[in-house]
Amino acid sequence: MDRKFTLRIAAITLCAALGIGAVMQSGMTKTQPATAQVPLVVSEVQEVSSTPRDLMPVDMPIVASLPDNIISAAVTSILDPVEIVVPEAPEETGFACDVTMTATPIAGAMMTVDLTAPCHGSERVTLHHNGLMFTSLMQPDGSLSVDVPALTQHALVIASFLDGSGAVAMTDVTSVPFYDRVVLQWRGDAGLQLHAREFDAEYFTDGHIWHGAGGDPTRAAKGQGGFLTSLGTADAPDALLAEVYTFPSGMTDTAGTVTLTVEAEIIASNCDSSVEAQTLEIRNGGTLTSKELTIDVPGCDAVGDFLLLKNIVEDLTIAAK
Repeated sequence: MDRKFTLRIAAITLCAALGIGAVMQSGMTKTQPATAQVPLVVSEVQEVSSTPRDLMPVDMPIVASLPDNIISAAVTSILDPVEIVVPEAPEETGFACDVTMTATPIAGAMMTVDLTAPCHGSERVTLHHNGLMFTSLMQPDGSLSVDVPALTQHALVIASFLDGSGAVAMTDVTSVPFYDRVVLQWRGDAGLQLHAREFDAEYFTDGHIWHGAGGDPTRAAKGQGGFLTSLGTADAPDALLAEVYTFPSGMTDTAGTVTLTVEAEIIASNCDSSVEAQTLEIRNGGTLTSKELTIDVPGCDAVGDFLLLKNIVEDLTIAAK
């Protein structure tokens, strides 16, 4: 079977989450999903102190809280299959410019993606997986290795370069149904963060999982707690970035609630503007769902403060196994 045909077969099998996520990435051709997405709008920001200073690091600004009633037009969609166009790798020429990629399952329902593209050293590349999209920079020698949370058991990963070349890799990640996952993804320097506080944990204690304390996939594989994966290279041009929280809901012996919040740091690049983002969620081995959201950020006189955005994602309710 020739390589072009294999790529087309891979495109047809790709879940629609990639199709919906592709609106954040220019240059990808796709059909529109059957159900239109209505943005989740966050507005009318009111800054109210919500986190005591004695629980915060010295250099951490006050967290401001949004009122509960400011979120409207929330839409959750179950994603239907669509066909997309997969970047085709160059014709076989015998030269060392071929793009190759492999995906290998690892602990925590993760997979290691290894990409080799000798003629794309130090270039930006976008990786796509079931709606999850992020931008990385290739190493100078044209290599890249990154651990990616799997969102489906039969995992397909696509790499695309700006010149239209790319590669496809597939693997089976059989442990996916044992984990709940929540993805927050956005473009550029949006100041967004995903936070999880497990079983009534206070901020900045052991049970508070965020990019400053991401946890460990090996610990999660033992049912002992969740972890956060940060994806993407922030200094890549027009970067797509993502944070993924994972909890081993099918293996834990602890019952309770994991409180999930989205926080936005008010910085020079987002103040007095709107920030667009997307969430993806898979829970209890169910179907992947998606939400689009828009956040109205306060004026630039509030630079350095944080917004605590409530009701963006539902908390996880965990039952002991």
